[in-house]
Amino acid sequence: MTNDIIHDIDHAAPIEIVDRPVPLARRLYANPSLRRLGVVVLLGVIWQAYGVILDNPLLFPRLSDTLVALGEGVMSGEIPKKVLISLRVLLMGYGLGIFAAGVLTALAATSRFGSSLLETLTAMLNPLPSIALLPLAMLWFGLGEASLIFVLLHAVTWVVAMNTHSGFLSVSQTLRMVGRNYGLSLPGYVFRILVPAAFPSILSGLKIGWAFAWRTLVAAELVFGAASGKGGLGWYIFENKNELEIANVFAGLLTVIAIGLIVDSLVFGRIEKHTLRRWGMQAH
Repeated sequence: MTNDIIHDIDHAAPIEIVDRPVPLARRLYANPSLRRLGVVVLLGVIWQAYGVILDNPLLFPRLSDTLVALGEGVMSGEIPKKVLISLRVLLMGYGLGIFAAGVLTALAATSRFGSSLLETLTAMLNPLPSIALLPLAMLWFGLGEASLIFVLLHAVTWVVAMNTHSGFLSVSQTLRMVGRNYGLSLPGYVFRILVPAAFPSILSGLKIGWAFAWRTLVAAELVFGAASGKGGLGWYIFENKNELEIANVFAGLLTVIAIGLIVDSLVFGRIEKHTLRRWGMQAH
């Protein structure tokens, strides 16, 4: 009977595989960028609908009014000027925070004392809100950019150091032994062994550090701008709130959100595409 079944299978008609085209809607849905765009459009529709229903521009302006205010601020050059001020300070604080985190994690990866130092400092200082340090920073460094940079340094250092240190701890002992057997120097051991193996955790820390720094800067500029009479986007929001230009306030908030989305997509998204996904360390 078994032979009959095998005979029937051998003489069975070949199965025709039909290559059916994927529906357009499914292809569009499979694109993560289009999905995110769809979420943004949906939120914009809800915003506009709620503004129309509420009908109170001083409390919650419509999206259309906010976009008009945003266009006027861009055309006048005021919003681009504030953006440049904020980004310049942000990049300085963010860069110093990454440098400090790199030094601390390098020490932690190569000595027990450095590991204990980083873990203790992270446990002590990471829960401390960065904005809470602004009064002390203004007392120590005066009413200047140095105060903002100090606050940003605190916001970035600990989260980047914590994620990087966790990534270093997850590196296998085999890779560590390879680095030691090759007789690599400390910089070579860190950058050629630890950093590539721990890169997913490092990139995650950099993304979180960027988000912390961006929101800390805007919040700090609200206070700092009120004290010094100048600043970036935070001061722009604060100033327009005092003048009851609520559409401009929402335009400033929309600018903050837009910059966050652009940096996440164009900077960190491209880094992920050319590193983690290419190396097979993250799913597409």
